[in-house]
Amino acid sequence: MTGASRGLGRAIAATALARGDRVCLVARDKGIVEAASALGQDAIGVAADVTREEDIRRACAAAAEQWGGIDILVNNAGLHRGGRVDSLDLDDWEQSLATNLGGPMKTVRNALPFMGEGGAIINIGAVVGFRGFPGDSCYGASKAGLAGLTQVLAVELARQGIRVNLVVPGFVSTEMTQGLSERAKSAIIAKIPLRRMGDAEEIADVCWWVAGSTYMTGSVIMTDGGLMCSL
Repeated sequence: MTGASRGLGRAIAATALARGDRVCLVARDKGIVEAASALGQDAIGVAADVTREEDIRRACAAAAEQWGGIDILVNNAGLHRGGRVDSLDLDDWEQSLATNLGGPMKTVRNALPFMGEGGAIINIGAVVGFRGFPGDSCYGASKAGLAGLTQVLAVELARQGIRVNLVVPGFVSTEMTQGLSERAKSAIIAKIPLRRMGDAEEIADVCWWVAGSTYMTGSVIMTDGGLMCSL
């Protein structure tokens, strides 16, 4: 589980633990080791940057050594950088692609040697990867790329019995969205048919279900309160 130090990643880890799974929490924050330890004996933490392959190689090896292999991989680590295309900082563009698209690729490559038949990979997408929002070229492009990567991996890994799916959260209450003004939040909520933000725990429930859905691969699971329907 990457990006596990807070928000959606932490909620997915907590849901898995509550339902009897063993979890390796991966995040750049070195405090992830102590945070995982506090969750009990079925959780370990590894400080790693998904853009650095040597970090991810070490994290995957640590999870496999602790638990005897890797059954489920959740690629949740993400970086959001905004800016219109004519004023966008190109460093933000590079960092976004490296984290949101390069990170999952590196993690999959290094987790595969420890995965076997029945394994599952869940990539966390975004609505902006399917619909255009001004100022979101970095995030949108990287998440659209992740959707394409999911499709290819689903076909490539099917012969190994490994499923790959994309869960797409909508407007969810996390640290990433807390920085928005109330006016901006209200404008987005007005476009959501269910007329509210989602909770991280609701997305975590869907991820847990997708991980156990043995005849699902290459699917895009919108979990957005109907937002995509109204755009």
